Amino acid sequence: MLDISVIILTYNEEKHIERCINNVKGWVKEVFIVDSFSSDKTVALAQKMGAQVFQNKWEKNYAKQFNWGLANLPITGEWVLRLDADEYLLPELVAELQDRLPNIESRVSGITFKRRHIFMGDWVKQGVYPVKLCRLFRKGKGVCEQRWMDEHIVLKSGTDLEFEHDFVDHNLNNLSWWIGKHNGYAIREAIDLLDMEYGLISKETVPQDLELNRQADSKRSKKYKYMRQPLFGRALAYFIYRYFFKMGFRDGKAGFMWHFFQGWWYRTLVDAQIFEIKQKCGGDTTAIKQYIAKEYQIQL
Repeated sequence: MLDISVIILTYNEEKHIERCINNVKGWVKEVFIVDSFSSDKTVALAQKMGAQVFQNKWEKNYAKQFNWGLANLPITGEWVLRLDADEYLLPELVAELQDRLPNIESRVSGITFKRRHIFMGDWVKQGVYPVKLCRLFRKGKGVCEQRWMDEHIVLKSGTDLEFEHDFVDHNLNNLSWWIGKHNGYAIREAIDLLDMEYGLISKETVPQDLELNRQADSKRSKKYKYMRQPLFGRALAYFIYRYFFKMGFRDGKAGFMWHFFQGWWYRTLVDAQIFEIKQKCGGDTTAIKQYIAKEYQIQL
């Protein structure tokens, strides 16, 4: 058994929670659920499987919820593993952890994994794979950066190390649910891009003494470049890059739907919301924050 504490954020995840807990049960020290007052069987299923369940009000901010867990859960593991309920580790990654983690040098504070996406039942191999994310870090050495979207684990000290094998994002809900979820994500992504452009979020809320790991730093740099490109044209260009230049077309119908919806439709929706906000508020940051608070009930 590895000295790992797992943290899973949940809200109405009865389709996924058993699979997720079963995936780590038996080789990690403890499993914590931070639940946002689910109305389905999530809590009961998690408790039945031996997870420790804590509840905290959801404030439309993943980073805030995860960091609440870091600050309030009775974590005893040397390492903390961040997982979403619809994710799981492949057996090869579990074996790699069991083989390598006990011998990791003390200077290493974070471990980066490769994430693969399963969409419409198929692994989308081309276009975006692998997405590299720091998901395992030493207790007290990492925190979730305060962003509205695309949040990463940042390290307070030490360096990160990349492992070879994958974990999987495999949501079991239908396409209508997926579309609805990304419709909700769009305003958060729009806020993140507007914050990059105008500095909407007070610097006091963003830790300044933390360093992104290498993969997160690279992704952030690319996102800044994307932010500077023209609205709408950048979404189309991103789709073309993924689907044609990165050979997303090789993944058949599932690949087309993934790159069309996630790479073009979703990002066009984000740009449409940015366009609307700028149309209403111009570049006035106070007006933008007031508009977002009124229309989307999000306080910046």
